[in-house]
Amino acid sequence: MPQKIISISTRGQGFYEFTAEAASFVRATGAAEGLLTVFVRHTSCSLLIQENADPDVRTDLDGFFRRLVPPSSDPSMRWIVHTTEGPDDMPAHIKAALTQVSISVPVIGGRLALGTWQGIYLFEHRDRPHRREIVLHLGG
Repeated sequence: MPQKIISISTRGQGFYEFTAEAASFVRATGAAEGLLTVFVRHTSCSLLIQENADPDVRTDLDGFFRRLVPPSSDPSMRWIVHTTEGPDDMPAHIKAALTQVSISVPVIGGRLALGTWQGIYLFEHRDRPHRREIVLHLGG
């Protein structure tokens, strides 16, 4: 079963689309059908399948999560204990727990079976730049 690790360099919180890299991996395998599993090897970012046509969708999602889980320096987050890695670290873990670190996408006819306006994103929850590793695994 084919596997590949891709690396994404982030510049801070936000969405980083890698649909093209995932589709290229599937094409390179030559598989007609299967299931692509996408897994991020970190605990302070996550994965999403989301609209890739209107960037306002990503802006609104980012704003929602920033309001839902503010930095630990925010007075509403005084209950946070884990603060040694900065005020964005524990909130990043919470955001990752609320979303997902693994997703699956069917492969039909040698292509990802995503909808017309869907893309695959790394959702970075930390403020500073990171290098994130994502494992692509094609089964079936």
